Amino acid sequence: MRASTPTEPMTQRHVLVCPNRTCLNQGAIAVLTAFQAQPVSGYVVQKTGCMGQCGEGPMVRILPDDIWYCQVRPDEVTDVVERHLRGGRPVRAMLSPHFHAAPGH
Repeated sequence: MRASTPTEPMTQRHVLVCPNRTCLNQGAIAVLTAFQAQPVSGYVVQKTGCMGQCGEGPMVRILPDDIWYCQVRPDEVTDVVERHLRGGRPVRAMLSPHFHAAPGH
């Protein structure tokens, strides 16, 4: 399999969960485990390096949609899976304000 170039669209979809320092202390492993327990066809769930949002975690980033969720709790994972990954509609209440403007702004 050849690597994709920057001009090619990303074909693999990812759920990236930060398990580093602060996110780890805020429950990232439980969030990662919750995503892994609900596999979704077409998505790969994986740990990632620090996303640079320490204090806002656990952080979850969905690619190629480039959707960032902050302060994700394990009990919220089902909503992300059902509404976003399966339904195609991001969970607005969980979006990181650093990356997604609030409606009306």
